[in-house]
Amino acid sequence: MTRTRKPAGRIAFVGAGPGDPGLLTRRAHDALVDADQVVYDRGIPESLLEHVRAQAKSDAQFSPAEGVPGDVAKVLISAARSGQNAVHLVAGDPFGHDSVVKEVQAVARTAAHFEVVPGVGQAEGVATYAGVPLPGVRTVADVEDVTALDFDALAAAVSRGSLALAVDAGDLAAIRDGLLAAGVAGTTAVGVTGDGTGETQYTTTSTVDSFVAAALGFTGRVVLTVGESVSQRDKLSWWENRPLYGWKVLVPRTKEQAGVMSARLRAYGAIPCEVPTIAVEPPRTPAQMERAVKGLVDGRYAWVIFTSVNAVRAVWEKFAEHGLDARHFGGVKIACIGEATADAVRAFGIQPELVPSGEQSSEGLLAEFSPHDEILDPVGRVLLPRADIATETLAAGLTERGWEVDDVTAYRTVRAAPPPAEIRDAIKSGGFDAVLFTSSSTVRNLVGIAGKPHARTVVAVIGPKTAETATEFGLRVDVQPAHASVPDLVEALAAYAVELREKLAAMPAKQRRGSKVQGPTALRFR
Repeated sequence: MTRTRKPAGRIAFVGAGPGDPGLLTRRAHDALVDADQVVYDRGIPESLLEHVRAQAKSDAQFSPAEGVPGDVAKVLISAARSGQNAVHLVAGDPFGHDSVVKEVQAVARTAAHFEVVPGVGQAEGVATYAGVPLPGVRTVADVEDVTALDFDALAAAVSRGSLALAVDAGDLAAIRDGLLAAGVAGTTAVGVTGDGTGETQYTTTSTVDSFVAAALGFTGRVVLTVGESVSQRDKLSWWENRPLYGWKVLVPRTKEQAGVMSARLRAYGAIPCEVPTIAVEPPRTPAQMERAVKGLVDGRYAWVIFTSVNAVRAVWEKFAEHGLDARHFGGVKIACIGEATADAVRAFGIQPELVPSGEQSSEGLLAEFSPHDEILDPVGRVLLPRADIATETLAAGLTERGWEVDDVTAYRTVRAAPPPAEIRDAIKSGGFDAVLFTSSSTVRNLVGIAGKPHARTVVAVIGPKTAETATEFGLRVDVQPAHASVPDLVEALAAYAVELREKLAAMPAKQRRGSKVQGPTALRFR
């Protein structure tokens, strides 16, 4: 009897970069997705670990390097011999750590197949995010043991060009003393950056003789930049100068819808907190939708009008149940209330015939919807699949224009469960800098499950109907885009933050301190 030998697994030493998940290379991503076992270092931020876990195999095992029994290299080799793909995920670049270099040497002495995936170095990457260029002659290092540093060499590096070190915050005093003892002038510019490339990255600028006091309160790994290039931060800082940087923004949407808005907010530097206020459920009785789908296939309707992404999803799910696809929409024209809904229709391979060019609302759609003409429109019926709580504006307007309307409940919207107590407290006490409302129901439901946002929270609404509802609940509307869409709503909030910053910058210092304006933008000028 011939035994089948299980093929050996692979070992990868993967550089995670300085912390921002977006800085993972494609090769690093592929290695992590394919891993059965991941050992990670303490320098890996939780946000990056969450990102990696979401992409990895469902049964992949994750464990901190500190908790691994024995030598990490032995664990990786054992996993590979048992047929598993094993990864050691390290902060920055793998060869920036002496301990990892020794692990690679240990693996290289065996027959195990391995690779080393480079990552953006912590010191270099964070310096770029802090707006400190490191051109020409430079010294960059991720420091593990401060006692092993050659301060004379570092002093020489400062005199020739730039110096960037990734170190533990607790070692800053030792580095200051070492630089001063090596002859670096106490007035030399220094930048210290904490939470590098993270949502709360913060940089202080001072001098060699004062940077320890300036960085008081910093913990964990920090990046120290020393030299003339630090002064260029005023013009080159970009990560911390994004319009919504540091703003905590409440996103009250369904779990499925919140992702797109949160991604746009993060691009502007905000810290989104998703709080589902609405849950979408099927209609209590499916008979209406069954008849509507049969009518679509039989040519009963001239138009289908979609007023939300949820309505598009509900119809396509019903199509899938019956083995139907986009071809069965042949001969039926489609109208969408806005671009987001139109994009959902296009995702199924169909181009809508009508999307309002002006206001994206029921009124905007009616303004461009032609009246029924018995000669031009032999079929005079319109299908309107909507939520159970939809207003009558659109159906009534279509009827006035001579159309027969089948107003069908495609899905139900129900109030979601209340968020955790700490989020409810933050909403009512001003813990959020802004809240974005995308419909009247998100206003009603948020107030119902969590209470009214504090008066100092900036309220942004997607359109006039949502603004009316917010006002009815006693909220002050600060931001409303000219065009009702999620991208425009986020853009309008970002523009508001920029205007706020400019107003505060123009104020005399005494006025700034007395200003009632709240939020991170205001705090930077106090």
